[in-house]
Amino acid sequence: MIKFVNAKINLGLQIVRRRQDGYHDLQTLFYPVGIKAGTPSNPVEFCDVLEICRADSATPFSLVTTGRAVDCAPKKNLVWRAAEEYFRLRPGSDLAVTIRLDKHLPDGAGMGGGSADAAFTLAMIDRLARERNPESALSPEELAAAALRLGADCPFFLVNRPAYAEGVGERLEEIPLDLSGMWLGVAKPSVSVSTREAFAGVRPRPSAFDLRTLPAIPVADWRGLVVNDFEESIFPQYPVLADIKAAFYEAGAVYASMTGSGSCIYGLWPSCVEAREAMSEIACNPTITHTYLLEL
Repeated sequence: MIKFVNAKINLGLQIVRRRQDGYHDLQTLFYPVGIKAGTPSNPVEFCDVLEICRADSATPFSLVTTGRAVDCAPKKNLVWRAAEEYFRLRPGSDLAVTIRLDKHLPDGAGMGGGSADAAFTLAMIDRLARERNPESALSPEELAAAALRLGADCPFFLVNRPAYAEGVGERLEEIPLDLSGMWLGVAKPSVSVSTREAFAGVRPRPSAFDLRTLPAIPVADWRGLVVNDFEESIFPQYPVLADIKAAFYEAGAVYASMTGSGSCIYGLWPSCVEAREAMSEIACNPTITHTYLLEL
């Protein structure tokens, strides 16, 4: 079984309160991106390739990684942890699998690449288990709980459709937002922002805007209305990120933002021609290591 693993962007990210357990409640709208990567109209390589096959082995799973190097030990890889979590929930299972991950999505980008890998791993192993023995598969609730233990945005990738999220990102409500026909430009700078660092600087406050209303608002009206709260504290520390966002607007983006806790900045354009010209300009910035142009 082979799956092409996509990423996500955050359309707005509001940190509304700090919880007693030390985590933060947030409100955001997740939007899947990269789903059309590799098609004739959008041949850019912007997805991870995950292959999981049944194996004749005494161990539940093995993992081989290729492509972009992941800066962690194999057993820290979210794919390894997802497989480990699945078989922990089903001890004694007679299913064994071989996992191959070909990594291309950027790391430390705020685009959920590792979380997507983990969620797809859970779903794919569960499908193989279900085909072998329907009674041994996990329920949707068990899968979602397992995904949440791996990362706050992992449950979204089990849905993989536009969704409003609350809590730490696990309470999901599908939203009828369709950005088809628009083009997404993404810039990955050389700086990286840790999640812990990002949350350390935020000032939680009640949300000023209901992100669930976005489908009724033209994208051209989002600027100044749809806000990522992390920008307030991260941009002063990393001015290059603010500069890149400004460059997106100067290049004609109808909306631009940091995604997640960074460090990628993205912009939206109504046409491929406009987006391609803009990203050619933006790619000349020496602080940017990678740019991507994706059809939504």
